[in-house]
Amino acid sequence: MTEVANTEVAVLFVCLGNICRSPTAHGVFEKRVAEEGLASKIYIDSAGTGDWHLGEQPDPRTLLAGQQRGYDLSHLRARQVKAEDFDLFDYILAMDRKNLANLQQLKPRHFKGHLRLFLPFGRDLVDEVPDPYAGGTEGFEQVLDMVEQAAEGLLAHLCDAHLNEFPSSQ
Repeated sequence: MTEVANTEVAVLFVCLGNICRSPTAHGVFEKRVAEEGLASKIYIDSAGTGDWHLGEQPDPRTLLAGQQRGYDLSHLRARQVKAEDFDLFDYILAMDRKNLANLQQLKPRHFKGHLRLFLPFGRDLVDEVPDPYAGGTEGFEQVLDMVEQAAEGLLAHLCDAHLNEFPSSQ
């Protein structure tokens, strides 16, 4: 993971299985960061707190919803959060409170980064990204709507707090 060391800030998105919400956030944010020419400054990854889908691509419904909006998530593979992630990432952003609680239990005392929910970076009145796994395709669209909005807020925050640059959409 030498890519992390060569960047100014590293962000990890976390959900339960790393096949729906966190890869969506990963792909959306990755594209937005690339559009701003900041890919060399911001390292992005995603993981799950569970181990059910290790090595798998995102859920086919996640891939389709992303593809329909111009996001290629096919290169992503599910992985589980590791203790080393707390040494590598400046921001570890959970999709919901349950995963945040799981991460807080894993968090070592020396972690000085930001461990919090992802969605409050957006303008939504809710603070959790709902898990669309057990539902229909509309849930995956809803996740994309929420993630796109929060990704804009996160990018603005990172640019202001860490990069002294400002995204063009501001």
